[in-house]
Amino acid sequence: MFDNIKKKSVKRLTSTSIANYYEQSRKSIRWKLGRSQASEDSLEWMIPKPSWRNFTLQELEAATKKFSPAKLLGKGGHAEVYKGLLPDGQIVAVKRITKKEKKDEDRAKEFLSELGIIAHINHPNAAKLIGFGTENGLYLVLQYAPNGSLGSLLHGNSKKTLDWNRRFKVALGIADGLKYLHSDCQRRIIHRDITASNILLSEDYEPEISDFGLAKWLPENWLHHVVSPIEGTFGYMAPEYFMHGIVHEKTDVFAFGVILLELITGRRAVDSRRQSLVKWAMPFLENNNVQGLVDPRLGDDYDIIEMERAVSAASLCVQQSTDTRPNMSTLQGGAYNSKIIRGNFKIHLMDQLKFQIEFYEFNDFSWFLE
Repeated sequence: MFDNIKKKSVKRLTSTSIANYYEQSRKSIRWKLGRSQASEDSLEWMIPKPSWRNFTLQELEAATKKFSPAKLLGKGGHAEVYKGLLPDGQIVAVKRITKKEKKDEDRAKEFLSELGIIAHINHPNAAKLIGFGTENGLYLVLQYAPNGSLGSLLHGNSKKTLDWNRRFKVALGIADGLKYLHSDCQRRIIHRDITASNILLSEDYEPEISDFGLAKWLPENWLHHVVSPIEGTFGYMAPEYFMHGIVHEKTDVFAFGVILLELITGRRAVDSRRQSLVKWAMPFLENNNVQGLVDPRLGDDYDIIEMERAVSAASLCVQQSTDTRPNMSTLQGGAYNSKIIRGNFKIHLMDQLKFQIEFYEFNDFSWFLE
């Protein structure tokens, strides 16, 4: 936390310094991309929305009771999220960036990048940003999600089980959100950290993709990024990203497949023995054993057709080969379509993570999502 860092070692990150660094960053990026004839439009993704509010530290402390532990909603390796109450009665979530190991300039650049990416997002299944703060730290103020994160509901201590109807609704919403980011947004966005903890749930359990701190925008004529260092959440990272730093739309597709398995099984992406959910699920997927995958807490209270579609989609998404892993646009052609006929596919285990789907009546994946 910024409060724990000695003042002498930290440059004060004010609105002015952020703005100055923003202008310097634009000039630097323009110079670096000059050889590729980058236009001014190539840099517009860094411009925040005028409607966003710039909060003072005093306002954020008042909203969160000085970041009281009682207001802490969750924390990760790079941020803490607190519940806040604004003077107008609006409940918000305040994300405080805690990347203490990075230089001020690097944190400011990443902060601006995240703001720029969020500025291009407008979709029901993506978290809504209300404003930001730059006084004595970096803060994002988001619309509050009353039902918390998917991870907390699936894997928390609550005795209440998330029923299948809601789980299936969450799966469809995440798929809609990812398709938007990859295909329908003003600029293609790769999230890079799709996890159950980064899926927030509204009052009616509509999923909202959140935390764009690792997100990358992918230019139209680019097939992928190669990034370093490799950052993300173990258990959700696609093989090509984990091993080679290759980032593209199918990086998120793999993570979506893991979330589908979490929704189906109720298990964590990585269990207490450090075994990945994908590896655990392989024998069941190999034998098309849907019953063996289903979360015991659900009992028989689920739609078998929907469950089989979810299992089928998950098995496609977690394939090791990017060539055989579908993209979200393909899945969104109709992946949980009610017209599906059961028994039209079977799954063969090819190697540790690679699956091949043989279709008897269909030649594409469009019947998996709707």
